[in-house]
Amino acid sequence: MSMNNTTPSNPKKQCLSVVNKDEVVVVDGGGGGRWDSLNPEILALIFTRLSAEERVGVLPVVCKSFAACVHGPYCWAEIDIDQWCRKMDRTGFQVDSAVRKLARRTRGTVRRLSAFKVGDPGFAYVANCGRFLRVLQIPMSDVTDKMVERHAISFENMAVLDISYCLKITCKGLESFGKNCKTLVHLRRNMPLPEVLPSYNVNGTGIKPDDSEAMIIADTMPGLQHLELCYGRFGHVGLEAILAKCTALTHLDIRGCWSVKLDGDLEDRCYRLQEFKSPWHDEFDTEASSGSDSDGANADVESSSDED
Repeated sequence: MSMNNTTPSNPKKQCLSVVNKDEVVVVDGGGGGRWDSLNPEILALIFTRLSAEERVGVLPVVCKSFAACVHGPYCWAEIDIDQWCRKMDRTGFQVDSAVRKLARRTRGTVRRLSAFKVGDPGFAYVANCGRFLRVLQIPMSDVTDKMVERHAISFENMAVLDISYCLKITCKGLESFGKNCKTLVHLRRNMPLPEVLPSYNVNGTGIKPDDSEAMIIADTMPGLQHLELCYGRFGHVGLEAILAKCTALTHLDIRGCWSVKLDGDLEDRCYRLQEFKSPWHDEFDTEASSGSDSDGANADVESSSDED
C-alpha cells in the first residue's frame, strides 16, 4: 500500500491507492468527490488500510475533511505502529509519545495496540482508555511489574496478549494479567535465544528449571487456547500443569524449552492438540507439528476476538 508514483506535488491533488485483496479503489482528491460531505466513518474505513505513518503525515494536509477524520477516533480503533517503531529504532520516549498521541485520539475506544519498546508511561496511558482493548502486542517493551500490577484491571476485556521479550515483567506481572484478564485466549510469552541472554535459559548453563511462570499461567489463565512459550525455563512439571488446567488449549509452542522432558504420556497429550511445536521442532519438517500454520491460527484468534 503506497502513494501513487504519479502523485502531483500539490497534496490536494493526491490520489490514494487503497488495496483490498484483489480490488484496487482509487480515491481521487482532484475535485471528483465531495469529501466534506462524506461520513467520517466511511473515510476511516478507507484510511485504516494505509499505514499509521501515512495517516499521520500525509492525510491531514490533503483537505479539512481528511484532517478532521484523522484527528478523530474512527481511524485509531486499531493502533498498529510496530513497523514504525522498528524501522528507525525509535527510543522509548518516542514510542511512548506516539502511543499517547494516538490513544488520545481514540477517545477511549481503542481495540488494539501493536507497538515495540513501549515503556511505563505509554502502557499507563493506554490502560486509562483501554476498557475496550482486545489485543495488546508490546514485545521487547520496558513495562515493569509495578505498572502491570497497577493497571492490569483496566484490560479486563483483553483477548490477545503479546509480552514476548519483556524482561522487566516477571511472575508478578504475569499473575496480575492472569487474575484480571479473564477473557484472555492467546498469550505470547517468548523469551530471548540463549546466545542473546545466556543467563535466562537452562541449556548448558547449569541453572535448574524454573516452573514458576508456567504454574502461574496454569493457575490464572485456564481459558487459554493459544500459548507460545519459546525458550522458557520451565520443565515437565510446568508443562504438566498447563495441560491439566488449560483445558481449552489447542495450540502450544514450546520451541527451545530444553528442560522439558516429554516422558510418559506427556508427549501424546501434547500431540493431541490441534498444533504443537516441541522443544526440538524443525520448521522444515512437515511432520514435526500437528495442525495448521501458526500464523493462520493467530489470525483466527485475533479475528474472532474482534467479532466479540
